Amino acid sequence: QVQLVESGGGLVQAGGSLRLSCAASGRTTSGYVMGWFRQAPGKEREFVASIRPNGGTASYADSVKGRSTISRDDAKNTVYLQMNSLKPEDTAEYYCAAELRYSYSDVRLRRSYKWWGQGTQVTVSS
Repeated sequence: QVQLVESGGGLVQAGGSLRLSCAASGRTTSGYVMGWFRQAPGKEREFVASIRPNGGTASYADSVKGRSTISRDDAKNTVYLQMNSLKPEDTAEYYCAAELRYSYSDVRLRRSYKWWGQGTQVTVSS
């Protein structure tokens, strides 16, 4: 079992920045792919970013590419999402995800991940 707890969400004006954190417990996540997803009211949960272990590749949704950076601190069992130049359309509940079900799973798909946090709300005002 892996428990994931997100933090760092809040209300920010358009153009501002936030850094989301996802602290994992129960197991070390250093060997896992970690991901961030978001879900706006009335919409499907969508991929935001992912990062592979051991300094591996980061992937981003086109909607956040160039404005967001995913990183991990394996010593702290924590993954981060730095979001800059925030837009009102970034408003959503943001969820952390850990561990692909299969090594070949698509990191961009919700069903690919075994473990999920409860989410943290990000609201961007115009």
